[in-house]
Amino acid sequence: MNAVAAPEPWLHVVGIGEDGMDGLLPATRAVVEAAEIIVGGDRHHELAGAVGAERVAWPSPFDALIDRLRSFKGRRVVVLATGDPLWFSVGARIGRAIPAAEIVYHPQLSAFQLASARMGWSLADVETLTVHGRPVEQMIAFIQPQARLLILTTGPDTPGQIARFLTERGFGRSLMTVLANMGGEAEARFDGTAESWDHEVPAFNTLAVDCIAAPDAAMIPRVPGLDDALFVSDGTMTKRELRAATLAKLMPMRGALLWDIGAGSGSVAIEWMRAARYANAIGIEPRADRQAMAAANALALGTPRLRLVEGEAPAALDGLPAPDAIFIGGGLSAEVFAAAWSALRPLGRLVANAVTLESEAALIALHAAHGGDLVRISVARAAPVGRLTGWKPAMPVTQWSLIKR
Repeated sequence: MNAVAAPEPWLHVVGIGEDGMDGLLPATRAVVEAAEIIVGGDRHHELAGAVGAERVAWPSPFDALIDRLRSFKGRRVVVLATGDPLWFSVGARIGRAIPAAEIVYHPQLSAFQLASARMGWSLADVETLTVHGRPVEQMIAFIQPQARLLILTTGPDTPGQIARFLTERGFGRSLMTVLANMGGEAEARFDGTAESWDHEVPAFNTLAVDCIAAPDAAMIPRVPGLDDALFVSDGTMTKRELRAATLAKLMPMRGALLWDIGAGSGSVAIEWMRAARYANAIGIEPRADRQAMAAANALALGTPRLRLVEGEAPAALDGLPAPDAIFIGGGLSAEVFAAAWSALRPLGRLVANAVTLESEAALIALHAAHGGDLVRISVARAAPVGRLTGWKPAMPVTQWSLIKR
C-alpha cells in the first residue's frame, strides 16, 4: 500500500513588528521577499517595504478571507499579521479553516511580550485580553483588586472607555499606561489614572492596567454567587446561594456553551460566562421585558456576547447549536426535558430547579426515569424580628442534575 503524501505548505503567516522587514529573521525575510502574493492591512503592507509581490488588502467583509486565500493555493502566499499571528490574531482563524500541514507560522514578538517588558511585569502574572473588534465591555469581568491587565485596544478611544468602566466600579485610582507603536521609531508612552485619564493617544496602542480598588469598590469576582443586587430583576431570578450551587453542577468550562431555558434576568447565563474564558451562553426567554433586563445585566457585568432567543421551549430550541450544559430554570416538562436531553452533547450537564409542588413532581418523575442527583436546598437569611434578629427562610428549591454519558 502506497503512503499518502502529506500536503506541501503553500501559505506562510508572518508576524511583523514596527521595525518592519529589519526585524524579521533572515529565513522569514526570505519567505516574504519570495512571495508571489502578500495579504495584509495597509499598515502591514507599509511595514513590508518594497517587496515585489502582488499586494492584496484584507477582504471586506473580513469573513471572506478564507475563501480568498484558498483561491491562491498553488502560489507562494504570505499573510502579514502584527506580532504573534497565533495570539489574538488572524493566524488562529486561518488555522481553523486550512489544514495545519499547509501552513507555516513565523511569529514575531507579540504586543503582550513587549508591553510586559516595558512595564516590568511578569507575563505569567497578568491577564491578556483583546477588545480589538470586540465589545469593550467584555473586559469588565476582569476588573479585580490587584489584577494586572494587558489589553489590545480597538483604537484611540478605547483607553478612555476602559477608564470610565474602572471609575464607575470604584477602581478610579487604577494606574493606566498606553504603549503606542512599540518597537518602532514612533514609540510613545502615556501614563495616568483611570479617574483622571485625559490623554489623546495614537490609534495603534496597547493598554496596561494595574487595578487598585477603593474601600467602596464593587467586588465582582468571577467565582459564581454574585450579589443579587448586581442584577436588574423583577424579583424572578435564581438567587445567589442557589445560583452558586447550580453553576457548580453545570461546571463552566473554557469555550463551552450553555442553554439557559427560562433565562429571566440572565443571572445563571451571565455567571456561567464569567466563570470560564470564552464560555458562551444562549438565554431562551419568552418575555421581552426580561430579555431587556438580561441584555442590560450582560453588558454591565462584562458578558456582552450573551445571545438571547425569544420563545418558549421546546419549540425555541430548534436550530440552536448543541450545548455542553443546560439549565432549566422555568417551564420544565417531559417534552422540554426530552428536547434538551436529545440536543445535549456527550458528557453534557443538565440542571433543573423546581419551587412549586407541580414542578417538583415532574423532577421526581424524571429522576425516577433517568437517574442523576436529586437534592433539596434551603436557605435562610437573618432578618429583624421586632427588636431582635431571627432566621427568615426562603422557599426551598428541589434541584435535579445529571451528566449525559
